Amino acid sequence: MALENDTQAPDFELVSQYGERIQLSRYRGEKSVALVFFPLAFSGICSGELCELRDNLALFADNSVELIGISVDSRHTLRAWGDQEGYGFSLLADFWPHGAVAKEYGVFLDDKGFANRATFLIDPDGIIRASFITAPGEARSLAAYRAALDELQPA
Repeated sequence: MALENDTQAPDFELVSQYGERIQLSRYRGEKSVALVFFPLAFSGICSGELCELRDNLALFADNSVELIGISVDSRHTLRAWGDQEGYGFSLLADFWPHGAVAKEYGVFLDDKGFANRATFLIDPDGIIRASFITAPGEARSLAAYRAALDELQPA
């Protein structure tokens, strides 16, 4: 079961496509984070989703949100894919232990061996303020991201 809104986001440290170790808590007190779990690099739906995010990076930047993709692929696979597609955001390898971060967030599909399409919007205090998950094979819409970003704004 996926983590619920208004709960503390588990901290983690994973390696990016460029070999940089990135820890979620490094953004605490600084900016919000959009964690975008996706099944696998080089797959059609994932490529379409992340290309749409790439083409709309200003949506995140304008809201002071760090966009981070996470999959069970190796960092080498993520680098090849990220370079090919021109992604301007970090792609993190939840490679080993296999899917450990996805499991912590409750979005790892044991029968498939990868994460579901799940997005968590985390505020600067490390609290999950919005999240959404689509059914397997279903892409997330940009409208869902816009609605989730609205949840980060003070009332």
